[in-house]
Amino acid sequence: MKLSRIAAFSSSLLLGAVLALTGAASAQAAPSAAATDYVALGDSYSSGLGAGAYDSAAGDCKRTARAYPALWAAAHSPATFAFTACSGARTGDVTANQLTPLNASTDLVSITIGGNDAGFADVMTTCVLQSENTCLNRVAQARAFVDSTLPGNLDRVYDAISARAPSARVVVLGYPRFYQLSGNCIAGLSERERSAINSASDYLNTATAKRAADHGFAFAGVASAFQGHEICSGSSWLHSVNLLNISESYHPTAAGQSGGYLPVFASAA
Repeated sequence: MKLSRIAAFSSSLLLGAVLALTGAASAQAAPSAAATDYVALGDSYSSGLGAGAYDSAAGDCKRTARAYPALWAAAHSPATFAFTACSGARTGDVTANQLTPLNASTDLVSITIGGNDAGFADVMTTCVLQSENTCLNRVAQARAFVDSTLPGNLDRVYDAISARAPSARVVVLGYPRFYQLSGNCIAGLSERERSAINSASDYLNTATAKRAADHGFAFAGVASAFQGHEICSGSSWLHSVNLLNISESYHPTAAGQSGGYLPVFASAA
């Protein structure tokens, strides 16, 4: 009987020790997560153009609390959060205007960039307003730029991020496909134009992923997350041509930020 009590007492001590160690480990892990210093860089897909409720202090940058960086920060309470992404930004704008918050303590960086360099807005305007052949030629020009010039532009941005925040995990996010082919759109672009635009988006993402990987950054594609929610799907997370606010055309809605970009970033962060 005494031996049984001793054994039970020893088991209780062992269980208590395990629980104490587990609790200590949890206590140490929690501050580590909360201590993250996060900086969100990039263009309109990161600032949240299209999601509405813009911060008036951000002016033309169109930053919003509905954008995936702000949503992630609200859910994870990082120690610091700097949101410098700006609508219309090109690679040179990032290096010139957005990198100030980065430093040796920065743990996490997110960025979408490259679409404006490749002439995304002009491609879409051309395709909406001009002929099919003119649209396809403009898409071909954008693809040629992705081959010839964009890699060097991305390298300069990525090098600058690494120089300022050498210990940070950098997550480069891609762009969605814009159209569901054979969808429910009865007007607008031809199916051939829609297919060419989708292909160009994939082409840009592939090039961006290669440059990110060569710099040791994570690439997080969003095309799969937006599948079934493209324009012409009947459940779109992207604005089609918006004549009342033309700048929001072809950008994610609030649902696209929370349902498309946020979970992809959260998985990669």
